[in-house]
Amino acid sequence: MLHLIGSAIYRMLEKSYIKERESKYKRRYSLDKSFDCKRVNVRFYGKGDIIGGAESYVGHNTAIQVVDGYHVKIGRRTRISHNVRMYTSSTETNQDFTKRPLKSFFGNIEIGEGVWVGANTVILPGVHIGNNVAIGANSVVTKDIPANTVYGGVPARLIKNK
Repeated sequence: MLHLIGSAIYRMLEKSYIKERESKYKRRYSLDKSFDCKRVNVRFYGKGDIIGGAESYVGHNTAIQVVDGYHVKIGRRTRISHNVRMYTSSTETNQDFTKRPLKSFFGNIEIGEGVWVGANTVILPGVHIGNNVAIGANSVVTKDIPANTVYGGVPARLIKNK
């Protein structure tokens, strides 16, 4: 019986924490009032800006990193599934990792309207995704994706036009 009471208290506190965190993100970033990030372990961080469109949402365990001077823009009616990662900075892979300092690259991420990003997808700096795009689960998006397409894989490639 005590475990049921404990579980109920935990769920109540978790909901309160999630709601407060969403409110904090909406004050800090440029998120539409209908942008939904009321999920477990959603993390937005960095000194750049996150622009969240109306009627869009992000799923559980999603992280969006925005470094100063860069942004992530998510269009209207876009769905970001669970465990998605977006980065506006990353380490350059074509270098000698034994030497310092390591080289990095930076870029804005822009996601169009009516996009679906599948679970466990990673979107790298500088990527622009057109409107009405579906990206399959477990993809790594390294390059721009044109509108009205379905992409998937590592790296993400064209599967079909819509």
